[in-house]
Amino acid sequence: MLKLLTRFPPRNLLKHSTVISLEIPQKSQFSEQRGAVALRSKKPKSSTKEVQFFVDAKRVRAIGGKGGDGCISFLQLWANDRAGPDGGDGGNGGHVIFQASPGVRDLQSVGSVVRGENGENGQNKDCHGKCADHTIVKVPLGTIFRDPTGRIVGDLGREGVMFVAARGGAGGKGNHFFVSDTIQSPKVCQYGAEGENLAYFVEVQSIAHIGLLGMPNAGKSTLLRAITRARPKVAPYPFTTLKPHLGIVHYDDYVQIAIADLPGLIPGSHRNRGLGIQFLKHVERCSTLLFILDVSSEQPWTHFEQLQFELQQFNPALLERTQIIVANKIDLPESEENLRLLRQRVKVPILEISAKNGTNLNTLLSKIREIYDDVTASKEGVNEDHAD
Repeated sequence: MLKLLTRFPPRNLLKHSTVISLEIPQKSQFSEQRGAVALRSKKPKSSTKEVQFFVDAKRVRAIGGKGGDGCISFLQLWANDRAGPDGGDGGNGGHVIFQASPGVRDLQSVGSVVRGENGENGQNKDCHGKCADHTIVKVPLGTIFRDPTGRIVGDLGREGVMFVAARGGAGGKGNHFFVSDTIQSPKVCQYGAEGENLAYFVEVQSIAHIGLLGMPNAGKSTLLRAITRARPKVAPYPFTTLKPHLGIVHYDDYVQIAIADLPGLIPGSHRNRGLGIQFLKHVERCSTLLFILDVSSEQPWTHFEQLQFELQQFNPALLERTQIIVANKIDLPESEENLRLLRQRVKVPILEISAKNGTNLNTLLSKIREIYDDVTASKEGVNEDHAD
């Protein structure tokens, strides 16, 4: 233990000094006593009606800046009114560059059209136009860019990596550039070139560490509201969640785990029914899957089998990811018998909770942290093997 002694006020003011002893626990001793605990923020959630959803895919058109035009000018001095051409060159247009940044979570701040700045035109007296600054747009780590044919042309997998989506046009030459032995007074210049105009399909490969997967009305949005500060819409009708919502769980050792509330799944999604392929692509971008089952419904194990079947038909590799079943709505009377039958029919670990009443949420958060640590350790081991 560390003791801090503070003495006030000065000795010349009071006969007896006051001593305050503060005990501050050491971090190492704290971590040895127990594991990381999820923090609960005491600050109330926002009361605004605006709901921010997660944007993990977007079509973007990048337009490079136009180059500045060259200038046609002839210098006139007081002693020489035909001093020759002095038209300057135009400046280059700015590029459109995307840069991977760990401080960005999604593509919500990326516009559908990103334009580069134009270069300045040339001036007289051989003054060249200023080259435009490049337009740098921050995107999350793991963002990939596809051209209209579907081919991957950019992969921003590491921090600081940049992708030049559209190059700016070159600046035009002024008439001074065209002076030669045979042409002493050219009256010609160049226009600045137009920047590239290219379309991309941008998507984030990894949107969250944990993905909440389940049938409509299983309680995914209610669970996300209970364990994070996210505010997805909660309603008793199918397809309440149309786009992913992201929440962050904070732990007392400064680890942050992202949890995504994914849209509901229905039978036939691999054939593009319901939200279909768009939904299943969201699932691909989560490293761990939590199957949220409503154990108050009839035969909840059939819901789990349907979810597994849809994932297998879309991408069999999804079944190899870490999975856990979260049996929700155990506060209802018909849930007890269904939960017992569910344990007999499935071999995946089951954790029963009540997102509405807050039952066993601390246990769930501890399990999420355990899964996160295991997945992180396995990834580090794979990276070390590749490095060797």
